[in-house]
Amino acid sequence: MKILVIEDNESVSSMIELFFSKEGIKGEFVKDGLAGFNRAREAEWDCLIVDWMLPGMDGVTICRTLRQQGFPTPIIMLTAKDSESDQVLGLEMGADDYVTKPFSPLALMARIKAVTRRYASPKKPPLEEGVLETTHFKINQNTREVLLDGKPIHNLTPKEFDLLTHFVQHPKQVFSREQLLDRVWGYDFYGDDRTVDVHIKRLRTKIATDEQPFFHTVWGVGYRFDETSGADT
Repeated sequence: MKILVIEDNESVSSMIELFFSKEGIKGEFVKDGLAGFNRAREAEWDCLIVDWMLPGMDGVTICRTLRQQGFPTPIIMLTAKDSESDQVLGLEMGADDYVTKPFSPLALMARIKAVTRRYASPKKPPLEEGVLETTHFKINQNTREVLLDGKPIHNLTPKEFDLLTHFVQHPKQVFSREQLLDRVWGYDFYGDDRTVDVHIKRLRTKIATDEQPFFHTVWGVGYRFDETSGADT
């Protein structure tokens, strides 16, 4: 596994580097935000670990700009900010997860394994087995392409693609936040389940309209995906 760590705190970097060596992970460490941003685009990585506060370019800007450029690699934010609004902001900018300082190396490793497992390329099934087609959507799980009413949707993050695919596979079924975390994120989430709300909000912004919201809030329960209904429950 090859991981880029953009972190200006030497003690934190040293702790991560020591743990990586024990786990057999190849880590590259950059102290400056702008230099880290450029390095992220120069090579292929299994994961990025990005501190929130950095010289040159802050972590949120790094995350947002990489996602705008179609950067496909999972990103974990390191932050000393523990307020809910700060954590949600990081997720809205395209981070897949966050770890609040101080943290244990084991907790960080659990997050790394979780996000990289979700991003790992599955064995490609035959094309006909990897294509989902509904009234409005055509989703190719082999190429991770999405068509909405015949028009390509290019700006979905990998996690948004996974969440949309899960909903399309289970139309009209209601899922709680905990169920979505388990089935889409694939692990016991340590943080705030608001990450589900953030990803639903982003999907609504990218593909939904007032006439066709697709994602419906079932108050007190969770969410359901329905292409035939135009109003929330």
